[in-house]
Amino acid sequence: MLFIGLTPFVTLFHWDLPQTLEDEYGGFLSPHIVNHFQDYAELCYKEFGDRVKHWSTLNEPYTFSNFGYAIGSHAPGRCSTWQQLNCTGGDSSTEPYLVTHHLLLAHTAAVKLYKNKYQASQNGVIGITLVSHWFEPLSEEKENKNAALRALDFMFGWFVEPLTSGDYPQNMRSLVGSRLPKFTKEQSKLLIGSFDFLGLNYYAGYYASNAPQNNSVYASYTTDAGVNLSSERNGVPIGSKGASEWLNVYPQGIQDLLLYTKKKYHNPVIYITENGVDEFNDPKLSLAEALNDTHRIDYYNRHLHYVQSSI
Repeated sequence: MLFIGLTPFVTLFHWDLPQTLEDEYGGFLSPHIVNHFQDYAELCYKEFGDRVKHWSTLNEPYTFSNFGYAIGSHAPGRCSTWQQLNCTGGDSSTEPYLVTHHLLLAHTAAVKLYKNKYQASQNGVIGITLVSHWFEPLSEEKENKNAALRALDFMFGWFVEPLTSGDYPQNMRSLVGSRLPKFTKEQSKLLIGSFDFLGLNYYAGYYASNAPQNNSVYASYTTDAGVNLSSERNGVPIGSKGASEWLNVYPQGIQDLLLYTKKKYHNPVIYITENGVDEFNDPKLSLAEALNDTHRIDYYNRHLHYVQSSI
């Protein structure tokens, strides 16, 4: 494929692991994936680096770890059996954290190779694409403000904190304990600053409140943060809904997330790599009526307003 007059952003991994590696050693559950990912990245640099000037190592590693290994709704469909989510084996209390650990190490291996061997001659940049909602405290109570920050740490800081400080957020360290893997000193050193840019995918906002301590004998990534999420406060929605149940339209959240990232994570270069809203199909509409897409136009208009405001 030749790109004519374009400088594309190319993503190396968007959750599509070769089945052979899944069968051979469990894919991203194993540290073996790191060298294989580096080899794959090098092949891409060699073949396409003359035309690709923006590389993203991973797209939404949060989605891959959470939905693939905590909830099991995405491939490879793993989670704890006690959750009764029809998963094909797994452990929701450990596997999401282990998979994320190996995702981050694979990312750093691919970045190190690119910077050491290809960047100067190919004149490109490399980063990673992360996703996050924005979380507003359900009330001004301190426990709910802290819950909103924990929600950010468990979705966003889980990835960007190691990339900027070399370790997972302290909130995660204290709540997850020994189930959270540790980086060696050398790995931490490689992680810090291992990106030229952050890709940011933003769609939705939520209210966050403190969840009572879970006294269950079962642990899971899904409850470790100790946060309850809601799409409304006192019966008033945080925003309108997309067709996806999770998509609460909250345009101000993109400004809040951008400014939060700038302040907390050392003002990185940020590209908005995904943003948008879906809607239900209405077969009764004519083509002309369907093309009068005021809901989506309004969504983009308001989000672009808040991006401009944050700049």
